[in-house]
Amino acid sequence: CLIIHPLEAGTPLDFIVIFEQENFQGRCHELSGPCTNLKEAGMEKVGSMLVHSGPWVGYEQQNCKGEQFVFEKGEYPRWDSWTNSRRSDSIGSLRPIKVDSQEHKIVLYENPNFTGKKIEIIDDDVPSFHAHGYQEKVSSVRVQSGTWVGYQYPGYRGYQYLFEKGDYKDSTEFGAQHPQIQSVRRIRDMQWHQRGAFHPTS
Repeated sequence: CLIIHPLEAGTPLDFIVIFEQENFQGRCHELSGPCTNLKEAGMEKVGSMLVHSGPWVGYEQQNCKGEQFVFEKGEYPRWDSWTNSRRSDSIGSLRPIKVDSQEHKIVLYENPNFTGKKIEIIDDDVPSFHAHGYQEKVSSVRVQSGTWVGYQYPGYRGYQYLFEKGDYKDSTEFGAQHPQIQSVRRIRDMQWHQRGAFHPTS
């Protein structure tokens, strides 16, 4: 494996191994820092992944663009173990996710610029907004603390959207083509958190 070192010395070591084929076969690379172009690093395809510590976010295209995939500590033996959106089967770039808080608070708004109906979530994972009476679209998001991943559909399914601390004034700012989010969960640092994790049904 080729080791790509972190950009900043002294940062906590995030560590991931990517394999070209499914089930951890074929050529592999170790990453311990951001990689904006996996092809340039010698990886034509990503078929499986071992996340020794994290969390990480992968992107469909290079330079951290396109569809997003969130990886927490654990094993991802094939494509359907990290997504079920089926739109793309490529990962072009990867970076560690900063988790800077044990507290978690997110507010999701129906309209852009933090207007319209809203749902506020504090220290919880929500597998279905409908179950909480919120059936509106999500066009803007304010993350007051913690790091979150939102999903297009209930049950942590569909496209994934990473929400780090900050304001997202409209859906394009979090990478969504349509303002639709129907479940969210917290991202935990350095551990595999089962509740809310994606488990494919075969």
